[in-house]
Amino acid sequence: MSTPTIGVLALQGDVREHLVALAAADAVARPVRRPEELAEVDGLVIPGGESTTMSKLAVAFGMLQPLRERVRAGMPVYGTCAGMIMLADKILDGREDQETLGGIDMIVRRNAFGRQNESFEASIEMDGIEGGPVEGVFIRAPWVESTGARTEVLATYDGHTVAVRQANVLATSFHPELTGDHRVHGLFVEMVRAAQS
Repeated sequence: MSTPTIGVLALQGDVREHLVALAAADAVARPVRRPEELAEVDGLVIPGGESTTMSKLAVAFGMLQPLRERVRAGMPVYGTCAGMIMLADKILDGREDQETLGGIDMIVRRNAFGRQNESFEASIEMDGIEGGPVEGVFIRAPWVESTGARTEVLATYDGHTVAVRQANVLATSFHPELTGDHRVHGLFVEMVRAAQS
């Protein structure tokens, strides 16, 4: 069984926690800040953070177009929280100049679950994850308002979609990397392996 090399977009957000979770899920994990580093990975995690800042930094570091090209070419990508927003085709409550990578046919509402002081944890039943619910940490989290026909809903919370997959692209509203439970990262590692074969 191959050990994929998976990058974590290291422009902003909880990069270290994702590197730890990916390593625990049997991947070689490395930070990615530049196009040449992106070219060396088999898959990519886009962490939480602040989505407008992240999109500006992606432009400033010359990463926006290379990222879009790799997503369009089928590279597996997993986005958490702000990463989910970056992977949406459309955003509600975003800045007018906010750029996304696209990759999932969905409309996402920013900060839908409330502000920082309304952060919470919840048990989430997620399709494709065995062994019971995962603990989801929601921090200024988005939710998915609507999805296209090719987008698979993997989990909902309180009537709102919080985990989706479309082909090689996975996204969650919540942060599994903050819990010590590496099963969602394990699912993503398996997606990267499948894309290599």
